[in-house]
Amino acid sequence: MPVTRNHVLADASIGSSRRLTSWHFGSPGSGTKAYIQASLHADELPGMLVAHHLRQRLAILESEGRLQGEVVLVPVSNPIGLSQGILHRPLGRFEALSGENFNRNHLQWFDRVRARVEPGLNDDPAHNVRVIRQALGAEIDALPEPTELASLRKCLIRLAHDADLVLDLHCDAEAVLHLYVQTPGWPRLQPLAQYLGAEAVLLNQQPGGHSFDEALGGPWWQLAEHFAGRHPIPIACVDTTVELRGQADVSHEHAASDAQAILDYLQHEGVVSGQAPAPPPLRCQATPLAGSENIVAPHAGLIVFARSPGDRLEKGDLVCEIIDPLADRVTPVRASVSGVLYARTHLRYATRGMDLADIAGSTPFRTGWLLSA
Repeated sequence: MPVTRNHVLADASIGSSRRLTSWHFGSPGSGTKAYIQASLHADELPGMLVAHHLRQRLAILESEGRLQGEVVLVPVSNPIGLSQGILHRPLGRFEALSGENFNRNHLQWFDRVRARVEPGLNDDPAHNVRVIRQALGAEIDALPEPTELASLRKCLIRLAHDADLVLDLHCDAEAVLHLYVQTPGWPRLQPLAQYLGAEAVLLNQQPGGHSFDEALGGPWWQLAEHFAGRHPIPIACVDTTVELRGQADVSHEHAASDAQAILDYLQHEGVVSGQAPAPPPLRCQATPLAGSENIVAPHAGLIVFARSPGDRLEKGDLVCEIIDPLADRVTPVRASVSGVLYARTHLRYATRGMDLADIAGSTPFRTGWLLSA
């Protein structure tokens, strides 16, 4: 039977407290560890339903003795955001007290562990992995918890810091299934994209924003580069943000299919015993996040889309029109790159400068902060 753990967060106010619940399957230290969390942006709910299906299937696999590794599942990774709302509308992307995005500003660990681990490293890659994970754990344990949000971030990173595989389940507003992947981890994560049928994969390295997944995989390739030629350091953790289509795509059909795809991937990675099914062909080519065009509204007005998520666009194709009925103005908004339109807003009224849609282009042209706010 899975082990249930409740982690009480630092209380934000007198007379109130929240807890984070994690489910633990398999045996710690027995093999590959996978960490899967859902709905860090608490109004992005498809992952929560996927976690519901995963929990049921993992319990069966464990009862059958088929788990050869460990799986930590956090179905509701943001109880703070889940409780926020105004006038029956959820506000799960930003913490109301601080205004911070729940999936930004996570600590980056390279500078914190580099000096700590150097004396203990040697020529044995497995030894070096243990040294680095011990150092990460010590750094996390020492983190203060000045706010409830800091307490949540510490708890999540503590659960995930020693995982080999990290899947952070999100969704967009209206979208096809797509992944954000740190480039060094792409070879190992490609089968996941195949099993899930991803229609876009956005590769990045230090995209800005300090997202949760960046905090897990980032230290490994950074340390490997820093100690190259002196100490062998494997990329011991690969991570991805999985965008499970759009916010309204909450259905048992999608969730059951996505859960099975994740289990197929865990079997491919040896977490589940048995022969994994062959990954189907990739439905897209991985493209750089720096080549992704974020289309914004040139002025306020009604949004009338001409293209839908999943459509292939060529440079110059019409994406939408912005209509100002008072000025009798119709402004066409066109793609400036060729690629797949993988996400768009669910709103149909734009203010000036509002994000409208994203297109996965193949040629990098952006620098600096690459993620949305």
